[in-house]
Amino acid sequence: MEPTMKLLFSRVDQAAEKGHLLPSTVENIHLLLRSDSTSLTRESVTELLKEQHWDELNDRFFRTLSFGTGGLRGKTIRPMVTRNERGTSAAKDCPQFPCVGTNTINDFNIARATRGLAEYVKEIFRQEGCEERPRICIAHDTRHFSRRFSELCARVLVEEGCDALLFSSPRSTPELSFAVRYLHAAAGINITASHNPPEYSGFKVYWQDGAQIMEPHASNIINRVNQIIPRDTPSPDDEGEVLSLGAEIDIAYLERLKTLVLDRELLRRQAASTKVVYTPLHGTGIAIIPKLLREFGFPISLVESQKTPDGQFPTVKSPNPEEPEALGLAIEEANRIGADIVIGTDPDADRMGVAARDSTNEMRLLTGNQIGSLLVWYRITKLFDLGILDAANRTHAVCLKTFVTTDLQKTICEHFGVRCVETLTGFKYIGAKLRKYEEQISKTHRAEYTKLSEEETRALRLKESSYYIFGGEESYGYSASDFVRDKDANSAALILTELAAFAREKSTTLHGLLDEIFQTFGVYLERSISMPFEGAEGAAKIRNLVSSYTTHPPSSIAGTPVTNIRDFSRETIVDVEGDVIPKEAMMIFETEDQCRIAVRPSGTESKIKYYLFATHSPKSPSANPEDLSILKAKVEARLDEIWKFLKEDAQYRLMSS
Repeated sequence: MEPTMKLLFSRVDQAAEKGHLLPSTVENIHLLLRSDSTSLTRESVTELLKEQHWDELNDRFFRTLSFGTGGLRGKTIRPMVTRNERGTSAAKDCPQFPCVGTNTINDFNIARATRGLAEYVKEIFRQEGCEERPRICIAHDTRHFSRRFSELCARVLVEEGCDALLFSSPRSTPELSFAVRYLHAAAGINITASHNPPEYSGFKVYWQDGAQIMEPHASNIINRVNQIIPRDTPSPDDEGEVLSLGAEIDIAYLERLKTLVLDRELLRRQAASTKVVYTPLHGTGIAIIPKLLREFGFPISLVESQKTPDGQFPTVKSPNPEEPEALGLAIEEANRIGADIVIGTDPDADRMGVAARDSTNEMRLLTGNQIGSLLVWYRITKLFDLGILDAANRTHAVCLKTFVTTDLQKTICEHFGVRCVETLTGFKYIGAKLRKYEEQISKTHRAEYTKLSEEETRALRLKESSYYIFGGEESYGYSASDFVRDKDANSAALILTELAAFAREKSTTLHGLLDEIFQTFGVYLERSISMPFEGAEGAAKIRNLVSSYTTHPPSSIAGTPVTNIRDFSRETIVDVEGDVIPKEAMMIFETEDQCRIAVRPSGTESKIKYYLFATHSPKSPSANPEDLSILKAKVEARLDEIWKFLKEDAQYRLMSS
């Protein structure tokens, strides 16, 4: 070891002896320096040590990133940027290089994750006797360093003896999922941090079925990563090649998306009169959505200042359609031109936010739960109206939702006699269900499954397996097909505009349709609220809170007794199809007044999430808007009481830990 490195290791050890650095921080700094001794890494660690930025070092190195509900995700730009990371970039611009650390997204972590994936895929190929080179699709969003990381993935795959199928420019998460299935690839990589702020990036892995990686594959990949570090660049006998993907995949994906329209005659009558404002929030949705909607005759207006790809997302505080502010400019445009609806998608176009006119002609946002409930109701209703579903085959139809998504969707499904299955948070669990339904189809038909049309696969699923109508989660993610195995804002935009055309033909609005649903099934209102805790100290607080709810669950919440507790980390919980739910750190509390509260740590961010559900069913259906308003106010007031209790209770638990 050269003298400079010996001195650096000595400084790290001295800081640890004085209690400045966590033991895990020291271990991971040693790991990184031995595996990646470039000047960027060495000089950045030296600078942070010299200037005694202990908290910064601990936050960067207290752990190595692991797969959560969305794969790898972390900051690629830290609040504190070292001189080497800044490089030649101006202070107000993106740094020249991603931040150094084992708890960050950078070349080191992207390369090690890619190598781990490649090694594991090759192992699977050997076990199955496949002699050809594995092919792995790569897509990326519009974020800082996304193209850099995707090209790094391609280089690593080629070095490992795999073929890299690399999109030539930014593409959405759902199109990557589609491409994996369409091209019969062994796996897929998407460089994205979805809806997170500009300083984040991520590495999402997809398996050959087009769904996000699941166990045991996720753990096997991580184990493989840990086995191959440190290591030299491999020299395979058969080096792979990089192949470019582009328009041909766009065309195939667009053609399949168009099959999701249920009532084309409705669109011929109403699409031209249904005005839509769309914003991609500087992301990938611009590649598909405008063209898709215009093909059906919808007049689309784009938010000009947000249509250009830009990883800084300069026109919004956060490129997250869950946030009301994110759709602010689109709503202004809708008011200027008199549009019916506003659609916004996040940078990787897997989430969709919506605003629509209400009875007073004001543009009002819809929540993720409300958007999903409207789409569940419309698609089931329309499928029965068209005769595609009937009393004989409805038991072969299914909707999927997460445990933390509104129960209104379950109630709607029960009304129509359609199965509603609940999963853990994360679309990978919905993808796993779709894989199960595909595997239930006979081997003869399954061999040609990806080549069949949507009508053919629907008939096959209704006969031999389960026809997937719709799936979604409260965090603005929706899906209406199984040719994509992740949430898909491209398809969601299409089926949402069909719903808007339906509302126009009925001389109502999306909000009016929602009120009709409330009048029929009861008022269901929800809130999703997070408590953020940053860094190593924050991670400890999250663990303590989660542990506290497990060991000392509340006996009452906001003055109402808790009647049922489900601990997903300890109990064996089985869904309505008899499948065991994987263990997860989540608690659900049900109260005497039919409220429900779920608590879980985020799988991708440093926060703990609370999901609040309250409902009130009218004694008899009423068309009186005043009666409905009174019920809504009662339910909202109850949610206020519950959140006030949960905030105070969480503070007490943290002080007691």
